[in-house]
Amino acid sequence: MSTDSIPGTARVVIIGGGVIGCSVAYHLTQLGWRDVVLLERHQLTSGTTWHAAGLLTTLRDTEAQTRLAKYTQDLYRRLEAETGQATGVINCGSIQLAKTADKALEMRRGLALAGCFGVEGHEISPAEVKALWPLADVSDLAAAFHFPHDGRVNPTDVTQALAKGARMGGARLIEQMPVTGITTAKGRVTGVVTPAGSITAEIVVNCAGLWAREVGRLAGVNVPLQAAEHYYLISEPIAEVHPLLPILRDPGNSAYIREEAGKIMLGLFEDVAKPWGQPRIPDGFAFGDIPPDWDRMYPHIERAMKRVPRLLASGIKLLFCGPESFTADHNYLMGEAPNLKNFFVAAGFNSLGILSGGGAGYVMSHWIVNGQPPMDVWSVNIRRTYPWQDNDRYLHDRIVETLGIGYQDHWPFRQWRTARDVKKSVLHDRLAAAGACFGESAGWERPNWYARAGQEPSYEYRWGRQNWFGNNAEEHAAVRARVGVFEQSSFAKLLVQGRDAAAVLNRIAAANVEVAIGRCVYTQFLNERGGIEADLTVTRLASDRFLVVTAAFTQTHVEAWIRNHTPGDAFSVVTDVSGAYAMLNVQGPLSRALLSELSTDDFSNVGFPFATAREIRIGYQTVLAVRLTYVGELGWELYVPTPFALPVYDALIEAGRAHGLRHCGYHTLNSLRIEKAYRDWPHDIGPSDSPLEAGLGFCVAWDKPGGFTGREALARLREAGPPARRLLQFVLEDPEPLLYHDEPVYLDGTRVGLTTSAMYGHTLGAAVALGYVNVPAGVAATELEGSRYQIDIEGTRYPARASLSPLYDPKGTRLRA
Repeated sequence: MSTDSIPGTARVVIIGGGVIGCSVAYHLTQLGWRDVVLLERHQLTSGTTWHAAGLLTTLRDTEAQTRLAKYTQDLYRRLEAETGQATGVINCGSIQLAKTADKALEMRRGLALAGCFGVEGHEISPAEVKALWPLADVSDLAAAFHFPHDGRVNPTDVTQALAKGARMGGARLIEQMPVTGITTAKGRVTGVVTPAGSITAEIVVNCAGLWAREVGRLAGVNVPLQAAEHYYLISEPIAEVHPLLPILRDPGNSAYIREEAGKIMLGLFEDVAKPWGQPRIPDGFAFGDIPPDWDRMYPHIERAMKRVPRLLASGIKLLFCGPESFTADHNYLMGEAPNLKNFFVAAGFNSLGILSGGGAGYVMSHWIVNGQPPMDVWSVNIRRTYPWQDNDRYLHDRIVETLGIGYQDHWPFRQWRTARDVKKSVLHDRLAAAGACFGESAGWERPNWYARAGQEPSYEYRWGRQNWFGNNAEEHAAVRARVGVFEQSSFAKLLVQGRDAAAVLNRIAAANVEVAIGRCVYTQFLNERGGIEADLTVTRLASDRFLVVTAAFTQTHVEAWIRNHTPGDAFSVVTDVSGAYAMLNVQGPLSRALLSELSTDDFSNVGFPFATAREIRIGYQTVLAVRLTYVGELGWELYVPTPFALPVYDALIEAGRAHGLRHCGYHTLNSLRIEKAYRDWPHDIGPSDSPLEAGLGFCVAWDKPGGFTGREALARLREAGPPARRLLQFVLEDPEPLLYHDEPVYLDGTRVGLTTSAMYGHTLGAAVALGYVNVPAGVAATELEGSRYQIDIEGTRYPARASLSPLYDPKGTRLRA
């Protein structure tokens, strides 16, 4: 333990002295916060930072990760001049190799996206790779991509530079000081406990890396990450190797290669990893390594060495194995805990902590100081996780796949293979018998599409039309022409009740939810900047009881948002009733006829208007029916108490035969909604998008009594004039290409935006997308529709037609039929 005395109080306590903790401390001082204390259990960098490879490669899997990586590069390049501490930055560039045509297509898409964020990259030939890396074997390459401004850094040096910068800004960093407890009161963190005493703190930041899950448990906060073995080898010296050789990223061999002091470092991200550190990390583990498993790793080593054949002859000086922590979805864990105010987490960086460390510190510091992040980071927000993920067996089995996922093919619609069957609807076996091919979301097994008789319900991945494309077309057509049923039991269902429930929800929601009993309201929750934090429905069941329905993956976030925005003296409680109800969504022009055959209730426009809800009887069962649609057709969502689900489903399927009822999966839900231009959170709308930009101004109740969270910011945006960016719907003129998301959009040859989500529109006859475009000054939004757009797909630009209103049924007559 450190002999340094610890302060009795601090504004912020940071737990962990790796690159992330030191970066958070540095950036907090850059924002003017001086009363910052960092506690490190051993020595700075002693967890995983010290053995990191130090790669600085900017093109990542998501926009958030790419932005963090780019900021990090820029920071590290100026940090030495600012602090006087060397960082070991080497501007060597990087090359990503594609062994297959499919990987080349994926990389061309990534290259186009990178350009939107200011990341320079170029496709190069195998011969050009050979010129840049003379020792590399390029005989099996389909393509390669050069990023000239990438580089590498010395992980220990850059962490010490951040630490020095933090100290220069007034922060205090104390080593040999483990945290043994975390104190809380009234749902808020109040400090930490150490062997040297306690520190009272306004804010605590968990940057404990490998130990972040254990530290989270001290506070009652779920931090689902798991350590795994991670390998690299160092060769004997090779004469032709020098520091300016570009980093080779070789996904086809699950490896990266770089120079290391006149030798070659070859790192491995094998497709089947080995978890480490269960049931707990050994006491006293610091600057530690793990005995390498030669038998397991030799096939991976031999394959990866063939990229640089000289390695097969040079010999191995060192095979190093050290632990790195990984998350269940290969995204970071950042942000304020959903269940404990002022307790922040920055951990689970999936072996990418060095290349994202600067950006992570920047985002976290602004989040702490300003109460919200400076950019949209939902993909790494800890509020996407769930308490059930804090399970040793689950994390063990999922991390087997997670470690290597970054070096695998990132297929459209790719599904996780491991740690499945966490949650199953009571109707699961019925759906499987109907041919369901299941995907996973928030632990739920959900039908993505249905196989025909004799067809295997499994994915065959490719960048073109996958094996279920025809199934999707048939399901899509059935809903447009007849009737389809979607099993959506995974949707989160939150009961908000109490005498103040109406006032609480009406303050949180942008729409007016103070409506008559039996009315359903589509609304958004906004942050203080007017950005969209949630997109959901609120149904008033009684004067003091509301049902909030939101997508399964948003449950933690939405539930926390409601709780955190409920005044302490309000009589209003939130209860998760998701498992109490199955949900069958019956949609299509024949839905009224089908339900009328099953029930004596009145389903007419007069008897059951759009956006209303009431109980109906189907056989012996009573269910809640809500007349809504996410596909643009006449339809009802049926919330069926779980004990009633099987008989209601069976009755629906039996009666549906005469009406051409078709089972439909989530892919079809998506292809239908994209034609109707219905927004999808967080792809089309998110925390950085306002309802005005997203075309959702009609949902805003500007004048309701008491206002709503975000109203002031939104009013300022409205007063400033037309938005500088608008969400448009696009349909390609060519029926053959496919769109997915994040394709650059061009207007008259100038890049003006990105697609946000896309699917093939079988009714419209081509790929359809939503996407934001920058609106030129002085140009009315309506003028955008007649402009000449192109969308970049793998380097080729395809003409597209744009519209502010839905291209399918723009007046909404079908859903109100």
